[in-house]
Amino acid sequence: MSVSTLTHINFTGDARPALEFYQSVFGGQLMVMTHGTPLDGGSGADRDTGYVPMAADDPDADRVAFGMVVAENGFRIAAYDVIGAAGGGVAAPSGPAAPRARGVTHTEPFYVLLNGESLDELTPLWKGLAEGGAVIADLGPAPFAPVYGMVTDRFGVTWVFGLTQGG
Repeated sequence: MSVSTLTHINFTGDARPALEFYQSVFGGQLMVMTHGTPLDGGSGADRDTGYVPMAADDPDADRVAFGMVVAENGFRIAAYDVIGAAGGGVAAPSGPAAPRARGVTHTEPFYVLLNGESLDELTPLWKGLAEGGAVIADLGPAPFAPVYGMVTDRFGVTWVFGLTQGG
């Protein structure tokens, strides 16, 4: 069994410059997908961005929906921009089971990404964290990932589940 965690920081407009900074410090590859990045190759207001259907001219379209720096030395960090938030910096906490706006959980300063090799490996961990907590997105296949789930545990920490690369 191999389980790993990854810090995911939620910003109010500074995700891209923060990730670029972390890349300059730690090296590695930078991957950024914006809220307006079409996953289906479509264009216009009907395109599927995976997270939130968003037109190219939406003010949040160029904000980071998911970004990550992965370095050969093992450093990994992920980030995104909260939709509709302004001011820059890290998002302010809102307590357990933060509200969802336009389909996205927001206003939490960080998530813990928990990656495993299979859904079977992740399921008991999911059940344990969900006990006394709040399920935000059920664990299972998603349009943008083979396995995805989001749960806020009883202590207010939000966990995002996925598969390790190659899993």
